[in-house]
Amino acid sequence: MNTQPASGRTGAPPAPGPSRRRKLAILAICSTSLFIVGVDVTAVNVALPSLERDLNAGVSGLQWTVDAYTVVMASLLMLGGSMADRFGRRRVFMTGLTVFTLASLLCSLAPSVGALVASRVLQAVGASMMNPVAMSIITNTFTEPRERAQAVGVWGAVFGISMAVGPVIGGALLEIGDWRAIFLINLPMGLAAILLTLRFVPESRAPKPRRFDPVGQVAVIALLAGLTYGIIEAPNLGWLSAPILSVLLVAAAALVTLLLYERRRPEALINPRFFHSIPFASATVISVAAFAAFGGFLFLNTLYLQGARGFSPLEAGLATVPMALMIVVAAPISGRIVGRHGPRLPLVLAGVLLAAGSGMLIGVDYDVALPWLLGAYAVFGAGFGLVNAPITNTAVSGMPRAQAGVASAIATTSRQVGQTLGVAIVGAIIASSAATSGPGTAALSRPAWLTLTAAGVLVLLLGVLATSNRALASARITAKRLNPEALAA
Repeated sequence: MNTQPASGRTGAPPAPGPSRRRKLAILAICSTSLFIVGVDVTAVNVALPSLERDLNAGVSGLQWTVDAYTVVMASLLMLGGSMADRFGRRRVFMTGLTVFTLASLLCSLAPSVGALVASRVLQAVGASMMNPVAMSIITNTFTEPRERAQAVGVWGAVFGISMAVGPVIGGALLEIGDWRAIFLINLPMGLAAILLTLRFVPESRAPKPRRFDPVGQVAVIALLAGLTYGIIEAPNLGWLSAPILSVLLVAAAALVTLLLYERRRPEALINPRFFHSIPFASATVISVAAFAAFGGFLFLNTLYLQGARGFSPLEAGLATVPMALMIVVAAPISGRIVGRHGPRLPLVLAGVLLAAGSGMLIGVDYDVALPWLLGAYAVFGAGFGLVNAPITNTAVSGMPRAQAGVASAIATTSRQVGQTLGVAIVGAIIASSAATSGPGTAALSRPAWLTLTAAGVLVLLLGVLATSNRALASARITAKRLNPEALAA
């Protein structure tokens, strides 16, 4: 084998890795992409009542403003990572930043709800090329295990920070301008990230990129889009109407396709055999449940605070700060607990606190005491902050190293799916009463808050199941079946 380096000097030492200064710059750039996306999501939630008034948007219009973004991003996350491995991580990351920034400009110019939703879809296409690729850039830049763990910890903390400042930024912009400013603020941040990426981020590719799976990709899009459309539009069109039955049938056919086709494909987009592992299957459902609770919680509270309580956008943003701060505090604590004692304790605590925070708002009325409201937000935030680290840990538990990245990507996709379904389901629950009383009053709905409480209970129960001895044994068996060397033996 020819081992001569490209420089032509045999035996030359390997090229030094990036300097610490460059590494920190790369981490800052990649974290900025997550910050932009996080601020955008939470700030848009604060702007929903303004969108309702200015664009004459009903509940379904508000749902699509949030869900068009999350469902498209969830559908394309794994494709974005695969494209980066094949065509170059910096190239795809830059493309994502550019698309997201241009789409933000289009959002700010949208003359109607339909135009806004279309622009949000384009935003999501850009976001799908930013976050998973940014994580890949970080893991390939920080190669030493300890510094990689620290870098990933910073990356995770940025989400909590974006959650904390997003509602406040959104509220402040709405106080001095209107909802269009929330999208315009992405422009300077996006342009700065693009220029810094050109300056600091080196190009890299996977030595052996995964092959594209067009059938699997189309099936994932059809499944998520069909299910989301059916849930959002059914209250208006009727569950037994031809359009709803048609899209739900398409979603069911897509699910069957994934189960049958992907099982036979060597490099499947989603390998159904992963779900033979109880920890992995449980982590996937936990992701969906926890983020459904989170998405529904934000959606309901935005309508409640500004619609039922008459808070200004800035006041509504400040009211959610206790939740965001608890996410920031609880997330690193959860990571340390997982590292020392495993995922069971943080999963159980997360389920309890998510259920408790949502349960505290069952029966909420116009005059509920503000300290009780803020306390519920803080309790919910603590639960949500605890759940992220054990989800990833549980998803990759027992997986062969070669499969751990794919398993983690599926868990990440499940988070976006959960947030999409949370908004869709909660919105569907309140849609009927909103038709006569308005979205703000409909946000008092007991069934909606009970649904979020049930999601927390599900996290608790699956957290216990996922960490049982039987579950761990199933993970070991699945790992052997997925390991090519084990199969060859």
